[in-house]
Amino acid sequence: MATASVTEQYGPRETMEYDVVIVGGGPAGLAAAIRVKQRAAAAGTEISVCVLEKGSELGAHILSGAVMDPRALSELFPDWKERGAPLDVPVTEDRFLFLTATAARAVPDWALPENFKNHGNYVISLANVTRWLGQQAEALGVEIFPGFPAAEALYHDDGAVKGVATGNMGIGKDGEPTGNFQPGMELHAKYTLFCEGARGHLGRQLSERFGLRDGADPQVYGIGIKELWEIDPSKHKPGLVIHTAGWPLDTQTYGGSFLYHTDNNQVMVGFVVGLGYTNPYLSPFEEFQRYKTHPAIRSFLEGGKRVSYGARAITAGGLMSLPKLVFPGGALAGDDAGFLNASRIKGSHAAIKTGMLAADAAFDALRAGRQGDELAAYPQAFEQSWLHIELHKARNFKQWMSKGLLVGTLMVGIEQKLLRGNVPWTLRHRHQDHETLKPASQCEPIVYPRPDGKLTFDRLSSVFLSNTNHEENQPSHLTLRDPSVPITLNLRTYAGPEARFCPAGVYEFVQDESNEDRLQINAQNCLHCKTCDIKDPSQNIVWVTPEGGGGPNYPNT
Repeated sequence: MATASVTEQYGPRETMEYDVVIVGGGPAGLAAAIRVKQRAAAAGTEISVCVLEKGSELGAHILSGAVMDPRALSELFPDWKERGAPLDVPVTEDRFLFLTATAARAVPDWALPENFKNHGNYVISLANVTRWLGQQAEALGVEIFPGFPAAEALYHDDGAVKGVATGNMGIGKDGEPTGNFQPGMELHAKYTLFCEGARGHLGRQLSERFGLRDGADPQVYGIGIKELWEIDPSKHKPGLVIHTAGWPLDTQTYGGSFLYHTDNNQVMVGFVVGLGYTNPYLSPFEEFQRYKTHPAIRSFLEGGKRVSYGARAITAGGLMSLPKLVFPGGALAGDDAGFLNASRIKGSHAAIKTGMLAADAAFDALRAGRQGDELAAYPQAFEQSWLHIELHKARNFKQWMSKGLLVGTLMVGIEQKLLRGNVPWTLRHRHQDHETLKPASQCEPIVYPRPDGKLTFDRLSSVFLSNTNHEENQPSHLTLRDPSVPITLNLRTYAGPEARFCPAGVYEFVQDESNEDRLQINAQNCLHCKTCDIKDPSQNIVWVTPEGGGGPNYPNT
């Protein structure tokens, strides 16, 4: 990465001043920007707002399970239908299947808990919804800067957040400026809202600096891997939503799948694996490929064409893993804090709602002449909201499911179906995901079948479909605290799990000219899923922001 001396060599960075700076152009960040501008217009005042987005355009890095509860959107825009929001495919049918290697058993509709039902929800492209939100934000006067990642948080002398700085451009692999060097910019704000998504780069730093996780349970994650397919029109059922549990994972490994029928003869098929798994030989990517061969799933995909691929970590800890949301000068919203409801496999409604709540608190503070303090009204409003009620009812979901499929299914059924989430007990997360791997010597290797190129695929051909690109002459954004650890610990003790938990072929163990093992990092392939940053057993891998615009460019996932 570029050092401070590089910036000093080219003089002070250019500075821009705003009332509110928002880091992240996803649903949370855009909802926050829109809400501030709506409140300002209603009050007849002017509030300046800008949004920084690290992707090349809004939606470029957006990947989701893509069934949306419109409740929060309806609060943001009661007339979203008239405005042309791309929620065009209402859910028409829910199916929940328990899979064995050869069979599928459907849960009767009467037995399904409400959190698994999707009446009134929509199968969407979240990337397209995000682009639409961007259009609404710009129409209200929000300034949006895609391709500009916030690389650094800035602080006042008293420790309060002052804003952020974008990354320097044109730094070579050697860390020295090239002929294309451009220094980053500083964006100062009275309040800065961080909405980066799961395992946010700056959100993680802020949590450590301000002790935001003190007293909270460890955050736990899943990796979601997803493909978009065009299928035979005779097999297409717009609005059909299918979820599965069980095979190909063993009964002690948390995970499941989704298959959503959208419009234009397309289906979104994906697989989520909890990153608390114990066997270092497990590969979430390969489990996903194997899942597609199940008779109940392949029957939809055979004869079709895969058109897109992507992967993203998701938060799964729920209410008990939420950090403190505010700190002097700023706040966390959306999945940067961890608001996703894992029991529903939904987070976009929570992102929009928390973005709005943070925006309300910021606007009221600005109207009162305040700046740089803690927006205490935001967490207070969350605790009084319908979202808190929803997450409270689901607070034990991941904890139960981490105890195994059989026990988890039974207890989630009792809590969610029989007791409707109104239970007097609360389970706690005890371990972070990187602490759960067992030594390879205690585990059985998993032999995965070779891809057939029709239904199952390899990593590199998959990454190609994600349209991922990074400027090659730049420092790797996948940094190692200690370059020796991948060999001395990860390879020797855990059989090199980074070569398997990465869904993009970024990490490879190869031998050099002396036949010595070394870790090769193919940062060009990185999907920005953050799995390596989460699951590396020694927390030796640290993901930092690459040069602006790098990463995947998802079309309509």
